[in-house]
Amino acid sequence: MSNHHANDYLKKIHQTEFLLSAPTFKLCPDDVGFEVAFAGRSNAGKSSAINTITQQKQLARSSKTPGRTQMINFFGVGSENSRIVDLPGYGYAAVPEAMKIKWQKELEEYLVSRKSLVGLVLMTDIRHPLKYFDEQMLHWAKDGGLPVHVLLTKADKLKHGAQKSALLATKQQLQSLELPFSIQLFSALKKQGLQELALVLGEWLQLPVAESSDNHTGA
Repeated sequence: MSNHHANDYLKKIHQTEFLLSAPTFKLCPDDVGFEVAFAGRSNAGKSSAINTITQQKQLARSSKTPGRTQMINFFGVGSENSRIVDLPGYGYAAVPEAMKIKWQKELEEYLVSRKSLVGLVLMTDIRHPLKYFDEQMLHWAKDGGLPVHVLLTKADKLKHGAQKSALLATKQQLQSLELPFSIQLFSALKKQGLQELALVLGEWLQLPVAESSDNHTGA
């Protein structure tokens, strides 16, 4: 059942199209419909994850210099009312402190007060997961009552046993933060974890699924 749904959701996610880039959250699209934000450190493989799940190589462009992509990019998933939001990568050093503080304040406000935001996909490198700013994002999500789905990216860099250990250790770390979360392994390179991610996105964005054979009769 869930596999069928995952495949239906993937078909819809493959139709994702670029909507707009905004330099600040004040220039976001109207706060209607459903929106899922993708966030992660500059080297967590965020662009690769978005391009892989949408099956579009150039949808999210990866900057040659991590942290240079300061725009907030919005993508419509089948319609403008179901959106993926690509947040700028964080954890970079090349940005002045004052700009960092201003950006963080805006980001916190967005995560806490954006009505259409229904979930946060947090990407973190499986080899060194949940750094300080990742935890900051998780706390803001908790303040905003926002469910979080954690992707342990670049899973292909570790052997199977080490992947399992990292998954368990990160789960325990998340449990200690007392946050509502789900977590999975993900590899853009090996296309690992696509169905699992599609199920989360499909449910959060309320994407349509094909009608099942058990037709309901109207009373």
